[in-house]
Amino acid sequence: MFIFDSALDLQITMATALFALGVIILALSIFILTKQAIGRNIQTIANQTTKLAEKGITDNIAGLVGNASSLINALHDLSKSNAGIGIFLVFLAIALLATAYFISRSLGFTF
Repeated sequence: MFIFDSALDLQITMATALFALGVIILALSIFILTKQAIGRNIQTIANQTTKLAEKGITDNIAGLVGNASSLINALHDLSKSNAGIGIFLVFLAIALLATAYFISRSLGFTF
């Protein structure tokens, strides 16, 4: 009637699933953080926007400066949120891997 023959089978399956999920999430978080560090498109846009804002200041174009500064703020917020997601996923992966370790340790499997 049950999928698992014993509680030991259930615990082994839980530990394996948590370990696999932890490894997948860790790989995903490393990919997100690496992509953010390597992706220089945001930095290029920020540099061009800064130059545009400086030109707007020297030419006394107030609207151009306001729009450029709001674009810089939006890019800054975007980079912060990507880093936050990546770091959160790293901590989640560590928690899943630790849980899998303690489940397998309680079963008598030592590494």
